Amino acid sequence: MIGTGVRFLRSRILGKALKNSEQQTERLSVGWGLPVLSSDAISSVAYAVQEILLVLVPVLAMASYGPLLGIAGTIIGLLIILVLCYRQVIDAYPQGGGAYSVAKHNLGKTFSLIAGASLIVDYVLTIAVSACAGTAAITSAVPALLPFKIVMTVVFVGLLTLGNLRGLRESSVMFGLPTYLFIGAILILIVAGLVKVVFFGEAPTVTAAESVVTTGEGLTMILLLRAFSSGCSALTGVEAVSNSVRNFKEPTQKHAKLTLLFLAVIVTVIFGGVTILTSLYGAIPNENITLIAQLAIGTFGDSSVMFYIIQVTTALILLLAANTAFNGLPQLLSLLAADRFVPARFGRRGTRLVFSNGILFAAIAAALLVVVNQGQEHALIPFYSVGVFLSFTIAQAGMVKHWLDANDKKTRHRAFVNGLGAVVTGSVCIVLVVGKFTQGAWAVPVVILVLVLLMREVRNHYESVDADLRIDDIALTEQLFGMVSTSSADEESTHALKHRLVPQKMRVIIPIASCNKAFLKAYRYAESLSTDIEVYHVSTSTPAARRFRKRYNAFALPSRLVIENTPYRNINDVLLEHIDTIEAGLHDDEMLTVVLPRIVTTRWWHYMLHNQTNFFLENALFERRDIAVVAIPYIVDSDLAKKNLKEMTNSRKEKSAASKSAHC
Repeated sequence: MIGTGVRFLRSRILGKALKNSEQQTERLSVGWGLPVLSSDAISSVAYAVQEILLVLVPVLAMASYGPLLGIAGTIIGLLIILVLCYRQVIDAYPQGGGAYSVAKHNLGKTFSLIAGASLIVDYVLTIAVSACAGTAAITSAVPALLPFKIVMTVVFVGLLTLGNLRGLRESSVMFGLPTYLFIGAILILIVAGLVKVVFFGEAPTVTAAESVVTTGEGLTMILLLRAFSSGCSALTGVEAVSNSVRNFKEPTQKHAKLTLLFLAVIVTVIFGGVTILTSLYGAIPNENITLIAQLAIGTFGDSSVMFYIIQVTTALILLLAANTAFNGLPQLLSLLAADRFVPARFGRRGTRLVFSNGILFAAIAAALLVVVNQGQEHALIPFYSVGVFLSFTIAQAGMVKHWLDANDKKTRHRAFVNGLGAVVTGSVCIVLVVGKFTQGAWAVPVVILVLVLLMREVRNHYESVDADLRIDDIALTEQLFGMVSTSSADEESTHALKHRLVPQKMRVIIPIASCNKAFLKAYRYAESLSTDIEVYHVSTSTPAARRFRKRYNAFALPSRLVIENTPYRNINDVLLEHIDTIEAGLHDDEMLTVVLPRIVTTRWWHYMLHNQTNFFLENALFERRDIAVVAIPYIVDSDLAKKNLKEMTNSRKEKSAASKSAHC
């Protein structure tokens, strides 16, 4: 009953479960892909100009606007270079993954993990910074809400999480319209402000010049680099399109490249327009009111409808900028899970065909950052751009190698474009680390290093478990539970096994995901209970079911195999329903025993890396009268498994070397 209630509540909140075959209908068109995957880059114009002035104004006061225009022009030029580079990434790696995929195929495991860790940091910070900035836009319009900004920000993150858990198509419709409203509102602000200045000769002063206190220092290269590094927050999110190529409708590459092009045009126009309007109005940063709010007041007045429209749409786009990360991070984690660098659960789609665990991880990590930093986006921005540009640099360096390895004269110009991108983004990354080092940028490389080490350890654990569970020779079944496969067993021993004397009133079911040593140990135990043994497997696709049946049949076990396909990936639900069906058919003198193979690890944190279906079943079946649940432990000794894996690898290398030597 509890499970039924949970499923009902989940379907009401998130929507009905979707089949695997409906995945194509959930993909994005250019029109909806633009707001979903570009909201981060588009929204960053709401605070990028402000971040530049936060560096310049304390030193140069009202003389800051000349350097501001030059820095903004440089950032726009860098944006154009990045767009050209990432169009080539989309061409070369249509499966998505961006910097991670590029580094994986061209620079090796270490650089791919650095790129992956950088993007994880970037995406989590995107959610935290965007949510904080959105709250700041609201409190600028309604200062009475300032005491509640942390709670508001966490609630906003929760609402975004819920929206994304409902699926790609629904989230794109839900979050797409506010993005287009923001674009329209800012364009109206820019045009109206320029008309007011150029045609009517009005230049509203939104901040009194004498209120600005300077440090007395002059314009220096260090100051310019610091301001430039702060403004580079306008370029965050550019890589999101290349990370999520798989989310677009066919032809995926064409739609992804069109989305990237539209992103570049929109960011250039809005960022450039806001910069020009800021310099004309003489707006400066204020801790109680954002720069965009000041421009809106100067253009339309602080009690106008348009002022509130701009504030509302700005708050919405800043909040929805986190949606870029809610799409990009789960996609990245699914690729890392496929390569076994993060827990396997990140690679599984939920009932709505999205990577639900990745979405929840992103939300929890971002909410913790918001609380720790008291909802101040300025405290997070120094961390923000370092990871972004590190991943930019790795991606472009990997693409240079990709084109050079192709050894084609026609691709040399592509290698040049990516090489230019690598040099520029690498230089910016160094500037960011040096310029913001004392503000906390030093912590980003440390966090990335920790993530890389953790991902390596996760991969080592999975390899160790595989090595311990692997059955390299079917004949090993003889020593494991007293029988051999039909390919080598005599008929007499098989006959004796089938007719072993056991209680006839016991039925046994063994739910398994794969045929390995843990399963064989559980099967040996089941034999001691009954001859009525059912091995039950839930598959999410027909090809996977065929592969499992072929593997299972190789053991020629004297029990029936039941394979059930589910297009909804709700394996636990299907398994529980099957057990309920068996229980309903039991006679008064019968009992069902559910035998569960359980992997037991030697380190506590390893449990998080494995699917805990047995715990789910034990809890769900605990109070059933005619059902017994027995967990058969198979202990994986990580240290011993690592040693065996190393010996196996060395043996293979020796055999390979001997084979090559014999061939020569």
